[in-house]
Amino acid sequence: MIISKTPLRMSFVGGGSDLVDYYKHGFGAVTGVTIDKYVYITVNQRFTDHIRIGYSQVEYVDKPENIKHNLAREALKLVGIKKGIEVVYMSDLLPAHEGSGLGASSSITVGTLNALYAFRGKHASPGTLAKQASKIEIDILGQPIGKQDQYAAAYGGFNYIRFNADGNVIVNPVICKRKDKLNRKLLLFYVGEKPKTSVVLNEQKRKTSKNLHILDQMVRLAKETRVALEKNDFSKFGELLHQNWLYKQKLSSKISNPMINEYYEKARKAGALGGKILGSGGGGFLLLYCEEKFQNKVRRYLKNLKETHFKFEPQGSRIIYVSD
Repeated sequence: MIISKTPLRMSFVGGGSDLVDYYKHGFGAVTGVTIDKYVYITVNQRFTDHIRIGYSQVEYVDKPENIKHNLAREALKLVGIKKGIEVVYMSDLLPAHEGSGLGASSSITVGTLNALYAFRGKHASPGTLAKQASKIEIDILGQPIGKQDQYAAAYGGFNYIRFNADGNVIVNPVICKRKDKLNRKLLLFYVGEKPKTSVVLNEQKRKTSKNLHILDQMVRLAKETRVALEKNDFSKFGELLHQNWLYKQKLSSKISNPMINEYYEKARKAGALGGKILGSGGGGFLLLYCEEKFQNKVRRYLKNLKETHFKFEPQGSRIIYVSD
């Protein structure tokens, strides 16, 4: 039996520039971090040749091609496992199909590949896991997403990730020496189920050529965010979150809505310096930067929302159990 543990991620600034429609014009960049919320994938040898996939549903099939869970199906095919295996999925937060904005689908893909390679007695580097997860989600399944989630999940920690026009991805660690202090200044609230990522990103992709100047500014902010974090200038970080959120809303009409705008403005009125809806938008989790002295007031203003406490996670996908 093999168990992999893969973190979810928070994208601070630059999201959207990791889409090929944008970075093919030059380069994209995202600054973000992984957190202590995980997806767990258990892989085990079955006595029979059948394949069992367990998630919110349970599938029993004779071959990978018949699996409905598209991420499991393509991961098994890519690694070359054809029979006699059980793959079971668990998550600390929402099922991936409900949409959290925390990159769960890519964490599932990275974690599945990691577990399957370990099952075959092989080690896969973070770069290999991220590249192959991107291939599955973007090239094979045709999802209109970028590459930041796969690389965040595979590498873990604070990173400034650059997406070059030739398709190469460079992961640069962000050296933030006062992470705990920053962690205490961030609040996370669940605002409700979000639209499918494809619905939001398909519109965003269609508008990319019109939005190049906006994305250029978001890439600039991603670099400034890296600098602010490395200087431990957290007030500047909060301001950059706010600037990025103002730009991000211009990319698609589906990124925000009146309810989200109301919650965000309430939080700002209560003392939050900046924030954003994580992921593609439209729902999921609202991240806020707020000095500790204002946090209880923000909580009162957002009392209808469920708060989720978290800590930063320095590691990416890893194998946490291997049976004899």
